[in-house]
Amino acid sequence: MGAAVDLDLLLHAAVNGLTLGLVYALVALGLSFIWGVMDVVNLAHAEYLMLAMYATYWVWALGRISPGAAIPIVVPLFFVLGWLTYQLLVRHILRAPLATQIFATFGLLFFLRYGAFAAFGPNVRGVLEAGAAGSILLFGVPVAVPKVIAAAVSLAAFAGLTVLLRRTKTGRALQATAQNRDVALALGIPTEQMYALAWAISIASVGLAGALLVPFYQVSPTIGDAFLLIAFASVVLGGFGRVDGALVGGICIGLVENVLGTLLLPTFKLLFVFVVFVLMLLVRPEGLVGEPQ
Repeated sequence: MGAAVDLDLLLHAAVNGLTLGLVYALVALGLSFIWGVMDVVNLAHAEYLMLAMYATYWVWALGRISPGAAIPIVVPLFFVLGWLTYQLLVRHILRAPLATQIFATFGLLFFLRYGAFAAFGPNVRGVLEAGAAGSILLFGVPVAVPKVIAAAVSLAAFAGLTVLLRRTKTGRALQATAQNRDVALALGIPTEQMYALAWAISIASVGLAGALLVPFYQVSPTIGDAFLLIAFASVVLGGFGRVDGALVGGICIGLVENVLGTLLLPTFKLLFVFVVFVLMLLVRPEGLVGEPQ
């Protein structure tokens, strides 16, 4: 009886971990993509997630537009925000020492976080009505409809970016810029535009993740803390700079967090993520799908 209960609990945790892991993968996608194209670690990445959640919340609160319907508003807005971030900050530090890049994005993190505190206050906000959306059976496990939709949209976003990179002229130009900027310039590729586009895609993807998370997460100015660890752990687990690595890493982190958190100690589920993060750095720093340097 006990074993049957444990297996049922394990299946529930695994299915929920899989669906949530796909959204984690989308959170990590932009972080990995920026590193892959221009070798910049954006420590403020999760703050854009927080801002996207606020944007989705306010679209719902002021316009009574559901989080799903707000995606066509939020994603283009964050695409532009990413492009502006590159033009106003990132392009000035692109060829600076690594320490300068780290301090610049760390400063951006504080600017965005305390800007949110000033604008929205410290109170937690959430879209309460979304919880009554019902559920769908996945492998016999009932999963809330917003989670299923979020997982499906995340997969579609990965597929869309993969098609863009492999099947379009712009995608090939992005890959050429990532491999060697000087050679790409010699071939006539506008590398500055490619960098700006990469940054815009990165912030738009985390903006999409923020909109998808609002139905089952409340937002506050500090919510980026937990997701920054999850994003870094996903990228390290899958492989820095790889789109497929972010997908694999995000799913693995979702499973680790939910399965171990459910079966062992729910309070310490983020600790399990941190342990995986450290172990992967020590044992296989190139990640599960990365290639040894």
